[in-house]
Amino acid sequence: MPELPEVETIKRVIEPQIKGLTITDVEVRRPEVVAYPDADGFCKRLAGQTIGGMTCRGKFLGFFSEGGDHVILHLRMTGCLLVALADFPEEKHTHVVFRLSDGRELRFSDTRRFGRFWLLKKDEEDTYSGIGKLGLEPFDEGLTAGYLAGRLGKRKKAVKECLLDQGIIAGIGNIYSDEILFAAGIYPARPADSLGQREWERLAVAIPERLSYFIEVNKMTAEEYLETKGQDYRNTPFLKVYGHEGDPCPVCGNTLCRMVVGGRGSVYCPVCQKDVE
Repeated sequence: MPELPEVETIKRVIEPQIKGLTITDVEVRRPEVVAYPDADGFCKRLAGQTIGGMTCRGKFLGFFSEGGDHVILHLRMTGCLLVALADFPEEKHTHVVFRLSDGRELRFSDTRRFGRFWLLKKDEEDTYSGIGKLGLEPFDEGLTAGYLAGRLGKRKKAVKECLLDQGIIAGIGNIYSDEILFAAGIYPARPADSLGQREWERLAVAIPERLSYFIEVNKMTAEEYLETKGQDYRNTPFLKVYGHEGDPCPVCGNTLCRMVVGGRGSVYCPVCQKDVE
């Protein structure tokens, strides 16, 4: 599932291509991907609207019209957005096509069909998408050691599981929780209530620093994004621990290990991330 750095990359690539264009027509081929309203209402409401820009909140993407309506999208596991000329070959499992006034199309494809759209009218309360339940953004000034300790410091769950709680911090998934905990020197299975002040401070620094770093290394042009069909991000060579089970730790050289925390595979260094402070 795309996490915040990937979602931000998509926004940075797609927004300059669609901003200011008018949606001339919308085709929904799989009605179930439109969670609200129904597919017919979704298409009729958007036709003729001009795109004012895009938004990013946690793992949610969105674009808003100049009239104030707001489309929200969660890509889930395999969702993908592409902007292409009308005669550019479509990806398999293309479920929604927004035809644009410059002759191009904004296409949504999704192999597993878990991705969902919501369309909110101007000033309509969002009680549908779940965005209102999200916690702080990783770059919010309020994300401090005090905030983390206050929200998580009494939990007996593993700190890795706590980082995945979108109601506390929005946008972190399995990949970047491993990278954040490695940078902070914290063992993934440590109960959150066992962390001390210094560890909360390291975590508060590592969260925005690591996510900012991966947003930067993910940078690509619109041409590069289209060429890779929006599926090949740049971060893989820069991951320190995720996906590197059995490799030497980039800091101490000891072998990286893998365990399961809360049903998720987690890679860590047993030396740099001891299970006690």
